[in-house]
Amino acid sequence: MRSILVQADRNDEAKSRVETALSLARMTGGHVSLLVDTPVARYTSVDSMGGSIVAIDALHEALARDDVYASEVMTRLAREDVPCDVVRAESEPVSALAEFGRLADVIIVSRADYVAGDLPLAVRSPVLAVNDDRVLTFPLESACIAWDGSAEAGYALRCSLPLLAGCDNVTVLTVQGAASDWPATEALEYLSRHGICAELKILSRQGGVDETLAHEFQSCRPALVVMGAFGHSRLREFLFGGVTNTFLSLANGPALLLAH
Repeated sequence: MRSILVQADRNDEAKSRVETALSLARMTGGHVSLLVDTPVARYTSVDSMGGSIVAIDALHEALARDDVYASEVMTRLAREDVPCDVVRAESEPVSALAEFGRLADVIIVSRADYVAGDLPLAVRSPVLAVNDDRVLTFPLESACIAWDGSAEAGYALRCSLPLLAGCDNVTVLTVQGAASDWPATEALEYLSRHGICAELKILSRQGGVDETLAHEFQSCRPALVVMGAFGHSRLREFLFGGVTNTFLSLANGPALLLAH
């Protein structure tokens, strides 16, 4: 993964995203692009006659503030041992990340941000959702692959290969009795062809699939979980729950590599 895009807002939590990106770039010889976004539509409203009202002064202030921030970030990153640049956008975060992520190998966002759930459906790039309070460092110490044999799981697994390089402990997890389109042994064989040694662990079901996996993650504490995002429709998962939503909202959960 040599083209790495990071959501870089002015929140303190952005530091873990940026440090994660730098760590990954050091391992892969990659380039980091930081996206500083000023969603201009938030400064526009519609009056009772259907006309647009733009808060010009507030918008100019926001743009100037973010321009200064982008310049400060670039100055700080110039001291790093990784090639970096800063890109600017003026659309909503998901749209901005999708636009600049067209040629990104991975897009790094916050696991706690709504963007982490929406973005995998808007881009063809994998989304790495990290925790705000800790940096994900590479090579990884441990990673789990949540396998259900779906096309989404297969895509996520293929996307994860650069992240798994040098990982000390890789485990393919599957839930006993859960529907699977493709056997987990095929995932192990695929990984082995790429020089990654992994073990298979079949979990006894404890409630739903999401509950079973959550219990396992609390026990083994992987640094990263690789999973397909939204195997069912987003509406169905919103109404009835689903594995993707569960792990995005899991307190103290692992970083997630999501792909749809």
